[in-house]
This record gives sequence, C-alpha cells and structure tokens, in this order.
Amino acid sequence: MSALTVRSYRPTDHRECRQLWAEMTAADAGLYGAVSDDDSGAAFEEYLTRLDLSGMWVAADVGGGVAGMVGLLLDGRGGEVEPLVVASSRRGEGIGRTLLSHVADQARRRGLGELSISPSARNLDAIRCLHAAGYDALARVTLAIDLQPARSSGFRDGIDLHDLRFRY
Repeated sequence: MSALTVRSYRPTDHRECRQLWAEMTAADAGLYGAVSDDDSGAAFEEYLTRLDLSGMWVAADVGGGVAGMVGLLLDGRGGEVEPLVVASSRRGEGIGRTLLSHVADQARRRGLGELSISPSARNLDAIRCLHAAGYDALARVTLAIDLQPARSSGFRDGIDLHDLRFRY
C-alpha cells in the first residue's frame, strides 16, 4: 500500500469524492441487477448539505489523490457511518479499515455511545470487512415489501433471522 493519510474533506476533493460516490451507487445498483442513473454522483451534492453531517474524511495518497472517504452522521447519542467507500482499484489495501478506525476515533472524541453502519444485504465483502472491524452487533433491521412482484425484483432466498426466512 502506498503512503496514505486520513484527513478532513476539503472542497478541492469534491470531484474525486463525487466520483467515489458514483462508483458506490453503481456498485449498489449492480448488486440488485438495477442500472444506476446517468448522474449517479448527483446525490453527493445533497449529502454535503445534510445538517446531521458531523464530519467527512478522505484517505489521500501523499501525492494528493483520494483513495476513499468516510462520513459521520449524528443520530441522537450515536453516530452512523455514511458513506464508507474505497475506490474499486484500491480495495484490499486496508484503506476501508483505516477509515473505519478513524471515524470510530472521531465518534469517541465526540462522546457518542454507539456507531452503526448499514451495508446492503447483498454486499458480502462489505459485511465481512465490517464484521472483522468490530461491527458485530445487529442494531436494527430494515425490511422491505416488493410492491411489484410481477417484475423481476432480483431478491434472492436465503437468510434466516429469529427463525424467520427472508429474501435479500
């Protein structure tokens, strides 16, 4: 891994972070067989205006390029990691774990009692990474109903929770 530093987001990081957001959005859409829109990075602009955004940090190469980013949203006495994204070309280098460690340190400094993150149910790589980083307590579950079952929703069978079967 090249030398990285984790630092606060700067306006000069906007283009690279917007591209990371677009990459994350496209990957999430791909997990469910959907197609992301033409401007999948547009939601990054809205994210930057959130009033509950407590901080955003980037993993930057010493030469200046952004390899990943992480944000901390306030949620009562707790915090939520949103987003955590590492450039696909840089995955497997420990960048995600470094960003997770940094945001946890920031949450502790702010006196937060809990830190949560909500990966897509199908993103097994992310779930494994998060579990290895200490995210091993289920805090909440989001359930959905398919209102258009005639269409190919792409939900798969295969997860049991509290003796109930769920698609994901």
